[in-house]
Amino acid sequence: MSDTAAMALRGLVKHFDTRLAVSGVSLDVPAGSFFGLLGPNGAGKTTTLSMAVGLLRPDHGDAFLLGYDVWRSPAEAKALVGVLPDGVRMFDRLSGPELLAYHGLLRGMPAETVDQRSRDLLDVLELGSGNRTLVVDYSAGMKKKIGLACALLHAPRLLVLDEPFEAVDPVSAALIRDILQRYVSGGGTVVFSSHVLEVVERLCSHVAIMSDGVLRMTGTLDEVRGDRTLSDVFVQVVGGRVATGSELAWL
Repeated sequence: MSDTAAMALRGLVKHFDTRLAVSGVSLDVPAGSFFGLLGPNGAGKTTTLSMAVGLLRPDHGDAFLLGYDVWRSPAEAKALVGVLPDGVRMFDRLSGPELLAYHGLLRGMPAETVDQRSRDLLDVLELGSGNRTLVVDYSAGMKKKIGLACALLHAPRLLVLDEPFEAVDPVSAALIRDILQRYVSGGGTVVFSSHVLEVVERLCSHVAIMSDGVLRMTGTLDEVRGDRTLSDVFVQVVGGRVATGSELAWL
């Protein structure tokens, strides 16, 4: 494992019944980087990140966060990382302030610290520190923002975000991008999955391309992209079907 890796994955493997979802993924994410994990739907991105942060136990392999083994030192590793999972239900019968208070107290944070940080996050994310609306009634963009607030509350040095821009309106997406860029500028590390190439190309210093459970390419954005667009590289690496003139002729 590299001494400068904020996240290090070694040979992660995961099966679901007879289907191989992730096949021997090894990856180093440099500390201080903005790292994008790219891949089409079903590539294994969510499964990989879930194993990396301790939400899903791998069949084989190891994961390290800021030097701590996720499965041998889970408390130490998880104290340093903020996670925005995709598809994991929040305690959504609470209001935004209540949800943040719950997260903070679960982490053993002082109540006054939780209150101050919650107000700051809710104001910056435009959720309203006095908003009593239940999270279950939030829009998709608001749910992403309150999930990000929960991930940031304990001031982690590593953020792992699964599809943070999916189903988010342009205004909310711009706000999330700004917060994440400021976070990385302050010395934090962001790892996020996406299949929106324009967002990755705009934000990321490093990228990895994944398909069919295998890591196909990784490096700095310039190394991966070369003299082409990221979209061209992605289609070539992942493989895409090109429609011929004879297909859908009835249209």
